[in-house]
Amino acid sequence: MTDLHGIVYAFHSFPELGPLQLPRTAASLPFCGRYRLIDFSLSAMMSSGVRDVGVIVQRDYRSLLDHLRGGKDWDLSRRDGGLRMLPPFGMPNSHLGEYKGCMEAMSAVIDYLETIRQKYVVLTRGDLIAGLDLSEVYESHVRSGEKITAVCTTGTPSGQHHRYILDGDGKAVDILCQQKENTGGVASLEVYIVNTDTLMELISYCSAHRMPHLHRDAFRSFLKNGDKMNVYMYSGYCRHITTVQEYFNASMDMLDKSARNNIFTRERPVRTREHSDASTYYADKAVTRNCLIADGCYIDGELENCIIFSGCRIEPGAKLKNCIVMQGSVIGKDAKLTNMISDKDVVITEGITLAGSPQLPIIVPKGTKL
Repeated sequence: MTDLHGIVYAFHSFPELGPLQLPRTAASLPFCGRYRLIDFSLSAMMSSGVRDVGVIVQRDYRSLLDHLRGGKDWDLSRRDGGLRMLPPFGMPNSHLGEYKGCMEAMSAVIDYLETIRQKYVVLTRGDLIAGLDLSEVYESHVRSGEKITAVCTTGTPSGQHHRYILDGDGKAVDILCQQKENTGGVASLEVYIVNTDTLMELISYCSAHRMPHLHRDAFRSFLKNGDKMNVYMYSGYCRHITTVQEYFNASMDMLDKSARNNIFTRERPVRTREHSDASTYYADKAVTRNCLIADGCYIDGELENCIIFSGCRIEPGAKLKNCIVMQGSVIGKDAKLTNMISDKDVVITEGITLAGSPQLPIIVPKGTKL
């Protein structure tokens, strides 16, 4: 049991996710046949002994609420502590617009944060896919004696990210915000362990100075004040899902056994909401090549490099390649689909042809009938 309290940012929605983010936040985006993106953060916390977790939400969180159901599937359903959904009850007019940054989000739930009884807090985004061992990060933080530990990656994330400049001892002494390439230092995974008293001080400081951002405001001020951060280097698979392209690429990565095994390990299993579906039925002429197919499906077509969620029906003669088909969708007879993402409960009728590209996959929004 670690002396950690978990905080997950699950309020982010990104225009770059297009129709995929309209009915939900990024943290509740379905992934890899049966999971949601937030499952990876919650499972990492569960495996490291975290038993109190606050999930910060703001809008469009009904899908997330239905999925989490009090946290039972992550052993977080408890009379005292456990999983807590944190809407913005501390800010008037918080239903208007979106949080400007993570410090503003934490200010909105300050009443909850003031009740934290653990000595340390782990902060993470709900849209991160990584096979991170938080127990190792926790041990590194305690050994370092620093007030903050930043988890960084040896690679360079796609899109905008933050980078830390290190001194000769490997401690972070400066931060470069909103970078798009390797401009020096190491890239942040936006996972942190922070001393609880330090976190409260940063929230108070940022609130008093109307500074809403975690990195460009709180952490930059912390480092400019002469403090240093401990840095934990993570070399495994990791993706922040903020665009359609990142979502599609990460999904296709899971068809590769080595990438999949880096995320889904016996030592740190990824938990999700329990489903009780019947086994998938494969008709005599069904063909599947390198696919991930959930339970409860009917497969009578030809699939290659596809991820099929539960309750889907693939009719005879349908041919799908490099496709993601979410829960409850029906693909009609002789449909030809390539490089496509179908959201939940989509119906594609007989003979329809859709062809996207790996760089620009076609998205069929939730509940659409074509």
